[in-house]
Amino acid sequence: MTPQRDTGAGAEAELPEYAGHYRLEECLGSGGMGVVHLARSTSGMKVAVKVVHARFARDPEFRGRFRQEVAAARRVSGAFTAPVVDADPEAERPWMATLFTPGSTIAEQVKRNGPMNAGELRRLMAGLAEALRDIHRVGVVHRDLKPSNVLLAEDGPKVIDFGISRPKDSELRTETGKLIGTPPFMAPEQFRRPREVGSAADVFALGSVMVHAATGRGPFDSDSPYVVAYQVVHDEPDLTGVPDNLAPLVTRCLAKEPEDRPTPDELMRELRTVAASYDTQVFIPPQRALDEPEAGPAAGSAARAGIATERDVATEGEAAGEREPGAGEGGKPRGRRRRRALAAGALAVVLCGGALGAARMLGNGDADRGGRGNTGGADSSSSALADWSVRPVKGGGEIARGGTGGLPQCVYGTRLLVCAQSGQVSALDASDGRVLWRRSVPEGDGSVEAPTLAGGLALVVTDAGRRMEALDPASGVPRWHRDLTPYPGVRTVGGTLLLTAADATVTGVDAATGRTAWSRRIPGLSEPYFESFAQDGHPLAYASTTSDDGRHTRVTAVDPATGEVRWEERFDGTVVPAGAVGGSLVLLSEGSAYGDVDAVLRYRPGDAAPRRTALGVALQGVRATVHGDRVYLLAFDGSLVAVDTVAGRELWSLQTAVSRGSAPSADGEHVYFGAADGRLLAVDAERGKLVGQTRLRLGAESDKVVASLPAPMAVDGRVYAGAPDGTVFTVDGRAPQDW
Repeated sequence: MTPQRDTGAGAEAELPEYAGHYRLEECLGSGGMGVVHLARSTSGMKVAVKVVHARFARDPEFRGRFRQEVAAARRVSGAFTAPVVDADPEAERPWMATLFTPGSTIAEQVKRNGPMNAGELRRLMAGLAEALRDIHRVGVVHRDLKPSNVLLAEDGPKVIDFGISRPKDSELRTETGKLIGTPPFMAPEQFRRPREVGSAADVFALGSVMVHAATGRGPFDSDSPYVVAYQVVHDEPDLTGVPDNLAPLVTRCLAKEPEDRPTPDELMRELRTVAASYDTQVFIPPQRALDEPEAGPAAGSAARAGIATERDVATEGEAAGEREPGAGEGGKPRGRRRRRALAAGALAVVLCGGALGAARMLGNGDADRGGRGNTGGADSSSSALADWSVRPVKGGGEIARGGTGGLPQCVYGTRLLVCAQSGQVSALDASDGRVLWRRSVPEGDGSVEAPTLAGGLALVVTDAGRRMEALDPASGVPRWHRDLTPYPGVRTVGGTLLLTAADATVTGVDAATGRTAWSRRIPGLSEPYFESFAQDGHPLAYASTTSDDGRHTRVTAVDPATGEVRWEERFDGTVVPAGAVGGSLVLLSEGSAYGDVDAVLRYRPGDAAPRRTALGVALQGVRATVHGDRVYLLAFDGSLVAVDTVAGRELWSLQTAVSRGSAPSADGEHVYFGAADGRLLAVDAERGKLVGQTRLRLGAESDKVVASLPAPMAVDGRVYAGAPDGTVFTVDGRAPQDW
């Protein structure tokens, strides 16, 4: 579609056909600084591109500010922003592209539908507090938070327009330029001490935004920006119409002195005490009906694209083991490695169905099938299972020493879950959550790892990785144990435990008996640290070694039962094994020194070359799962991408607004993943649309970051998950809309 002319910006709205590699299709809006267009990448992905007006492109000072905006937007995690896809601040006409995010701003929502209700306001305030927490953590101060800079997207609120001083956004000028911000939403220090503005100014703006969302006006209201500036500095805010249970918090946010305002973390803690039944789930507008066509992008403002149009908007826990009745809101086999031969950064992979595969190792061919109904289309002879939520350890929601601490790490076995927490291992009945047994284990320092199931036993790493205990999953009785101190590499593959010593000797241990089956050096492997993936048939162990210059990676497949090499292949570039299916290995290609994943490879031994599927946008910090011919990749910034490895194409991409999420799981109907705030989310596997999420389950120390979240386990229509508050819970995977 030819770019459309925006009469409000004159000839400047008529933009070139392309910005970089992005074809400009439709003008979304225009303002004093530039024009925002809907555009598409080469792969067809929708993005929003802001292109700067030519007259500002010639201004070196303005280019510097634009570079700062791009850098600030990139540093923010993306969970509560529209992630930056690409930018070129040095181009003749500087531009920045973000993922296109449908949704209206708070200003548009209030103007169209009137003030938000109390429940929406509480959720919005919690979401904005979380957004500011993540923004401030990376050293960014927004400085212009206002109703037109907050999108109410389908998957949560998103803050846009990072800290650029716009040429015509204010009539108020300082000696050296213009005040940064919009007067009704600026903090007193932005008028009094503009060079000393810090993160507390964003908290003041949050309070002003909440008043606007609750009443349709700001806490300081006048037609004159000069009068508003005086009111902000000297007068008390008008909170008439703000719900009584939120007014005290809003008042604190609007304190005149920065040190008197709460931090985002304090806001989040206090919001949990506003009401016992308070649901802090982020604001999500009502879901569209499945057959409702999407509105065209031009139907809303350019702010819906995640980029501001530069227009001023005038209207802007229970006792240990107790079940929670009616709590209907709701692994990969993992070893320990202290080193990794790959140059990759923080990338974790898990094969979907790993928990089910582990169950099959224990002979579970007919695990109880739960759910409210057989919507998945599979037959089931068992009665429907009810949702449940259990806290195996009282007070298990604390995060210990930056690790997962009290966060339960579980694996699904024969109609039960075996869960590890700090200092304890327990087993839960999968049908009702009853605690079947508990066993104390050495705590040590560091994070807790999920047990693995092999040889009919539950293998548990304890004492901070120094000891392996094999427990009977039915009773918790120890069967054997092993000192892991000499082994920096530990991996369970099929019925064998692989232990890698510092001298590169690998020992295969029979998981059923604890006896050594073989011990040897594996030819060609100087650092044999293995990955493994649950699969039908005879699983293999995969060791990867990347050359120092990153130009090639050698992958070696080893038979865990004997230690013999089954095949070896050299791949171009840096690749990481991500899963195995149907005799093929799925790998992720890292196209930069920072470990960004830019393609998915599928390789069958004997093929001349792997089948390569390029991603529309490179992803950072990927966690992946393989289900059949599909790979689902969840990036650090919340981007979820589906790839068909047989067709060789990207199926869909969704910005989930979940930063630092768990590895995903899938069951063919839905993709599931966990968030650091304890939510379990479900995305339709065919359409790539968010279809459900559970309530929050925050831990006692929610201001700390969980190092690694366990992947949810999708088993026969049920989804099982652990949460930061120390609970293990299950929901009906076939009806996520009811969560």
